Amino acid sequence: MKKASQFLGLMVLAAGLAACATTGSVDEKIAAAQSQTNKKIDSVEGQIEDLQNKQKATDANLSATNVRVEELSKEAQDALKRAQEAGVLAKGKVVFQQTFTDDRVKFRTDSYQLSKDSQSALDDFAGKVKGLNEQYFIEIQGHTDDTGGTRYNDDLGQRRADSVRRYLSRQDGLPLNRMSTISYGDTLPAASNKNRKGRAENRRVVIVVLE
Repeated sequence: MKKASQFLGLMVLAAGLAACATTGSVDEKIAAAQSQTNKKIDSVEGQIEDLQNKQKATDANLSATNVRVEELSKEAQDALKRAQEAGVLAKGKVVFQQTFTDDRVKFRTDSYQLSKDSQSALDDFAGKVKGLNEQYFIEIQGHTDDTGGTRYNDDLGQRRADSVRRYLSRQDGLPLNRMSTISYGDTLPAASNKNRKGRAENRRVVIVVLE
């Protein structure tokens, strides 16, 4: 009877030890799982922080870009927007803008033929463009004074812009597929049309170079 009692005690002790061992193993597994969970949480929080920092940097860059765009002329802003919508830009920025008023690119009344002085001025412009190391895109904009009707001025501005594009391609070797033309007609005057000097300033060709 005594031996049976001792045996029973040993069995109870063994069961208790086994239970302790099992409990300890479970605790270790729980602790390991908790550690892994904490690591994952830390990793996710780190990724979120990185994304937030990148977003802040992107917002800052966009803000700076908007400031620069706002500093551009209306003609350059319009050219940049059209080129971006057409997907023809690599960097999406204006390299430079050059305006040829009546004293540099002269057209006779109701004519889109370029004078010798006009050709020389355009040759100089083409030399600047060829000096660029990056890919570029050019928009040529034709403007007129308000003499004549709206349709007449739109057509005249377009013919003058097209004339400049042809010359830059044929004589200076600038690729046609990197140049586009548009006419503003008399809708974007640079000066008053009430006097001869102002009208001369409004009869102009604006060339915007983008990349």
